[in-house]
Amino acid sequence: MKKKNKKINIKNVIKFILILSILFVLIFFITKLKITNIYIKGNTYYSDQEIIDIASLRDYPNTFIYNTLVIKHKLEKDLYISNAKVSKKGLTKVYIEVEETYPLFYNESSNLTVMSNLSVNNNIVYPTLINYVPDTIYLEFIESMKKIDKDILNRISEIKYDPNDVDDRRFLLTMNDGNYVYININRFNNLNMYQKLIIKLMGKKGILYLDSGEYFKIIED
Repeated sequence: MKKKNKKINIKNVIKFILILSILFVLIFFITKLKITNIYIKGNTYYSDQEIIDIASLRDYPNTFIYNTLVIKHKLEKDLYISNAKVSKKGLTKVYIEVEETYPLFYNESSNLTVMSNLSVNNNIVYPTLINYVPDTIYLEFIESMKKIDKDILNRISEIKYDPNDVDDRRFLLTMNDGNYVYININRFNNLNMYQKLIIKLMGKKGILYLDSGEYFKIIED
């Protein structure tokens, strides 16, 4: 018996080739797809551009190579970013929300910088804690420092643990402008009024007592 040769269906072959061609074009297009928009929120210490640079997104790279996990990992490796949420919409739009950490003070006794998330590192920054604080008070002190606005933190030069007979949670702050502030752990948030309070000094240098009230002592010239 003679075997019958099967005829090739030209239409099916053409369809198959077309489908393969379309898939190839789609894959090629998708693999070349770049990030087009980046939206950032939650940042105060870093600018939007700095966040973009940390995430290595300055050149708006391929959206598939730089997936959300890659971007998140790059951001959270940074000292000042404790957490990052990254999502995408429409493949090319990236949404980043960061939770920043920042230096509270440099502990001269331990040679460490204390961050707002309680992590420590060896980068020296100001303000500087110049003496030892008992362990029972130290963690409370850190929590109190977190209540201070960042612009006020930048105005503090040195911090000295300075208890007296009636208050073992008392500190003396030396400010960059030449003034001094006595303050209690429970009153650290009052320091956020510093700029308004020193107006009363009429340009003179003095000591602001916030540990047991709110009054000034002018330092004689």
